Amino acid sequence: MTASSRDAEWTKLMRAALAGDADAYRQLLLSVTPYIRAVARKRNTGMAAADEEAEDIVQEVLLAIHLKRGTWDPSRSIGPWIHAIIRNKIIDAFRRRGGRLNVPIEEVTNVLRTEEPKNDISTRAIEVMIGQLKTSQSEIVQSISINGQSIRDTAARLRMSEGAVRVSLHRALKALAALYRAGAYED
Repeated sequence: MTASSRDAEWTKLMRAALAGDADAYRQLLLSVTPYIRAVARKRNTGMAAADEEAEDIVQEVLLAIHLKRGTWDPSRSIGPWIHAIIRNKIIDAFRRRGGRLNVPIEEVTNVLRTEEPKNDISTRAIEVMIGQLKTSQSEIVQSISINGQSIRDTAARLRMSEGAVRVSLHRALKALAALYRAGAYED
């Protein structure tokens, strides 16, 4: 069945259902369910969501079709209306998960690095580059990036606002990156 013939069949069934034909309504729901399930599973796979979430989406879409059937314009094709409901329910499900993707660790273990990358810069070279920064930037980088202190503690110790510390840290790291790219760490 082509998409247009499927859509025409669903449209005919919904029109009959809205005219009071309960059997046509039951047939519509039975007919759209496999399509809804296929779309929900495909989208869930793309978002790395669990299979049971797809079935939840199917149920939510069917419920929305039932509750909102009076909002459908019978002079129009029903396919885009149903697809809009599916899309909205998929977005709702994604938002409920907090916009997070769930990727089982088993699926990515073969792409994870097994060994630590080699450090091609010595501690001495890092000290040389940090020494080329402004004094306040050097202190901030040393405090946060090397000693592991928080921005709040560093700001209090240096009598600066947390925002100023963040800006200074950002600028210092940008300067360090430029020094590294320029090879300014070689002694």
